[in-house]
Amino acid sequence: MSVKSGLIVIATKITDIYRFLIHLSVIIITTSLVSDLIDNMKIDQNSAMPPALKEQLVELGTRLSKARLARRMRQSEAASRAGISRATASLIENGSASVSIGQVVRYLDAIAPGKTLASLLTVDDPVVLAMEQESLPKRARTLSEAELKELDF
Repeated sequence: MSVKSGLIVIATKITDIYRFLIHLSVIIITTSLVSDLIDNMKIDQNSAMPPALKEQLVELGTRLSKARLARRMRQSEAASRAGISRATASLIENGSASVSIGQVVRYLDAIAPGKTLASLLTVDDPVVLAMEQESLPKRARTLSEAELKELDF
């Protein structure tokens, strides 16, 4: 093999490597553009939620929070039992639209095993009712003169 033919082989290999690197850079750039496009397509679920639906999520979260507190369970304990983070439990109780329905149902089951989502929304929880009843004053007291005057109309 002569020096000239050896140089031609080397030049051909360099050209092949150069073409490969160009194709590789096109693939990397395309992947980056697609990733950016997907990131821009993501919607913030909380801002996309109409106010009426947001109120329903807040009501659901409030009911879950009351059920948990009535059972004297810490949020971190309920989250651990449900297999979610405490931050996700907080999002659920605050009515965030960004959590999955599966997380909500697992959280409910961790708080009140056997209770369904439908019963949570339609039936008052007896444990919560007992807690609320317990917080009511046991007897009435007579009003002071100042309080009577304030209420006198």
